[in-house]
Amino acid sequence: MLNVPEMFGNMVFSDTVMRQRLPKDVYKSLIKTIERGKAIDPSIADCVASAMKDWAIEKGATHYTHWFQPLTGVTAEKHDAFITPVGNCKVIMEFSGKELIKGESDASSFPSGGLRATFEARGYTAWDPASYAFVKDGSLYIPTAFCSYTGEALDCKTPLLRSMDAVSEQALRILRLFGDDISKRVFCTVGAEQEYFLIDKEDYKKRKDLIYSGRTLFGSNAAKGQEMEDHYFGTLKTRVSEFMHELDKELWSLGINAKTKHNEGAPAQHELAPMYSTANLAVDQNVLMMDCMKKIAERHGLVCLLHEKPFKGISGSGKHNNWSLSTDTGKNLMKPGSSPEENAQFMLILAATVRVVDEYADLLRLSVASAGNDHRLGVHEAPPAIVSMFLGDDLTAIVESIIDGNAYKKAKGGTMNLGVASLPTFEKDNTDRNRTSPFAFTGNKFEFRMLGSSQNVALPNVVLNTGMAKVLSEFANELESADDFDAAVKKLIKDTLTDHQRVIFNGNGYSEEWEKEAERRGLPNMKKSVDAFSCFTAEKNVKLFEEFNVMSRSELESRTEILYENYAKTINIESRAMLEMARRDFIPAVEKYIGILARTAKDKLAVSKDFNVGVEKTVIERLSALNFEAYELAECLEAVTNTVKKLPRGKEQASRYCYEVIPVMDELREKVDLMEKITDAAIWPVPSYGEMTYYVN
Repeated sequence: MLNVPEMFGNMVFSDTVMRQRLPKDVYKSLIKTIERGKAIDPSIADCVASAMKDWAIEKGATHYTHWFQPLTGVTAEKHDAFITPVGNCKVIMEFSGKELIKGESDASSFPSGGLRATFEARGYTAWDPASYAFVKDGSLYIPTAFCSYTGEALDCKTPLLRSMDAVSEQALRILRLFGDDISKRVFCTVGAEQEYFLIDKEDYKKRKDLIYSGRTLFGSNAAKGQEMEDHYFGTLKTRVSEFMHELDKELWSLGINAKTKHNEGAPAQHELAPMYSTANLAVDQNVLMMDCMKKIAERHGLVCLLHEKPFKGISGSGKHNNWSLSTDTGKNLMKPGSSPEENAQFMLILAATVRVVDEYADLLRLSVASAGNDHRLGVHEAPPAIVSMFLGDDLTAIVESIIDGNAYKKAKGGTMNLGVASLPTFEKDNTDRNRTSPFAFTGNKFEFRMLGSSQNVALPNVVLNTGMAKVLSEFANELESADDFDAAVKKLIKDTLTDHQRVIFNGNGYSEEWEKEAERRGLPNMKKSVDAFSCFTAEKNVKLFEEFNVMSRSELESRTEILYENYAKTINIESRAMLEMARRDFIPAVEKYIGILARTAKDKLAVSKDFNVGVEKTVIERLSALNFEAYELAECLEAVTNTVKKLPRGKEQASRYCYEVIPVMDELREKVDLMEKITDAAIWPVPSYGEMTYYVN
């Protein structure tokens, strides 16, 4: 038997391990830092480092690494051995508090958006005590923040930690007004559900587009996609089940609460959902989860695809960010209770959230913007690019009653009776769910569903936390000076919901009617990521981030530059990959097949001029025309790509990749995909969609 409780977190320098291995005063000091966000006491660093090193060595570690999340979209690590020379050919294993707290890396080799010049190399990593260290692959991994020599954040974690401090401070002001004098900190909690695809490794190795870009740039739809809806929650295939089983064990040993696993809607697509944790820990665990998925898949002869749209014509992959606010005493501020209409504190938090989503819809859209996610958002498989929120019938009725000043009539939840005596009856929820909503209330949290599967979840939570800090600070300012607190709360809730109700929508977010209605309401609809990137430096957003010391103007400008640059690089890589595949794989393969057909026709006529060669002639004519069109489009794609690539990096270049290069790529793909449908499968140079999505046993 697998003893899960015993193995869970056994590779983590957890609270239990620290309690056992650290002196009581050192443990208490460290826990104060973790739980209350207090500054680390430098005097305890050596003691913690020594205990951490001894524990890690017992787990097989020989090295340590400051593990951080630069603005590359992946993690980074530099490994140093614990060894220290002592005399001739002798070493001891050492690890100091200084090495634990601070590391140094080459900052100029990571994206900085102009914050650092190439010759300005120095950068620092700083230990995040609130995210537990762990042992993996023979190294002690120490989660850290990453900044430049001049102090600017060059990573995803630093702004997140700043935003967590900001929302905690302002939320505590609200709690104090409602009589909570016990809570010392409010945590942003996050549960990040992860969607992904699994395909056979041998198929992957034959697809240059998957290798270079993570998605198929060519490929006609298989005879069967997901229209039968039989893959969703279906029986796990043997190799997939074995992969998931090993993944669970790996994640559990690393202290990740991997809870739910199942097949998703598209063939070869799956999902893994963890339990929630504090935001910085959830972000660290999600990037660690993605890394484990890719490594473990290879052990099973599979490849894990995390691109938002690996296959055209079937659902892409997203990441659902379940966000809430909870106190250090265990109270969830977004839990409505049995009578939410009477829960003024909850209704105030709800009103604040509605205002955040409305006022900072542009930032929320920006927080999920990428070249990959553009293929997924609004394609009847994911929320649209319009940011709205779903509250459900019950909460919406409460909101409407507050706005209209009418008495609220509580809906009856009732029980569910399935009409079979042997089946249990159970309580029915007061409201349904809405999978088409970008930002949906799901009982005691909000599920932000627009995130792409490959992205780091830090930025969306930075936006939510900072926006919430801003709104709660204004609420607190108003309520702290009120003569009649109860009356002021009621008025504030009503005014806020009245002013921002336009963002509440419980209907079908996929419908064309909603797009028209959203436009009538004045909601932004930025369908392309390049149109959202500039939101970072809009003056109202700069003021927001600077007011709460989450990001400075220079940090925002650098990130904007990086977003444009990464977008341009992504499309350039995809364009080059398409050109290589079209010219060296598909066009020659079609020419070869045309030659075979021509020889076949010639041989038939040599036997008898009465033989019918209409099939050969028809297919040759169609393929010849399509192949020439593909050739011409490849020439056009190369020309436009070369022109755009020569432009200075920034908004114009990224926009022209979007609006000039991508349309030609789409045309080229269309021609090649048509040729695939009428070319001999034995000659076609890459595995088909059907082979990749259905042939994993």
